[in-house]
Amino acid sequence: MDTASVNSFIPTLDQIDSWSEILTLLPILISLEILLSADNAIALASLTKSLKNSTDRTNALNIGITISLIFRILLILLSSFLLKFLFIRIFAGLYLIYLFFSNVILKNKKIDTSLTDDLSITNKNFDFLKVVALLSITDLAFSIDSITTAVAISDQYILIVIGALIGVIALRFTSEIFLRLLEYFIRLEMAGYIAILIIGVKLILNTLVKESFLPDYYFYILIFISFVWGFSKKA
Repeated sequence: MDTASVNSFIPTLDQIDSWSEILTLLPILISLEILLSADNAIALASLTKSLKNSTDRTNALNIGITISLIFRILLILLSSFLLKFLFIRIFAGLYLIYLFFSNVILKNKKIDTSLTDDLSITNKNFDFLKVVALLSITDLAFSIDSITTAVAISDQYILIVIGALIGVIALRFTSEIFLRLLEYFIRLEMAGYIAILIIGVKLILNTLVKESFLPDYYFYILIFISFVWGFSKKA
């Protein structure tokens, strides 16, 4: 939901005369982004859980979210062309649903501990790169819906890019917090994957059904309920 919070402020920003007035709104935008990036942050933190080393998790988040920011900016600048293709949105939704089933329903088999040291190091490097790629693509998939809405509301790409930048900074901040919380709340990882599933279903429905029979806030209520459940049991 990250950059979606900026959308409600775009009509106001269109009427602003000076940068000083924009700066007065930035604290509000930043606060909203921190609050609304929770679902994305928990999802990304859950994806890093497979990395055993905390340093690797932090590095994966830094690299993955940075790559995602580049993708977001490119998507915004090329949105007038790319977002006309509905299959991009459908693919993003299906990808998020696949993430849920591959990590929850079809869990990967544990690696054989009899592997040699060299092979273990190779697998460790592969796992790190895999998580970085998953973080980049997943965050981009999460942001497609809000970028589409923002572009439809305003053609001021600079403001939309600023909103995306604020969202990514907020996402990085909250992801680090949830990385630590994952160690204490044993259901929180599952809640992150449930959020991924809900956003994936929402993206597909919003693409295929112009007037969805389920308003957006229904999905956000479901995400909130999953988070409450995720924080309901400590390790």
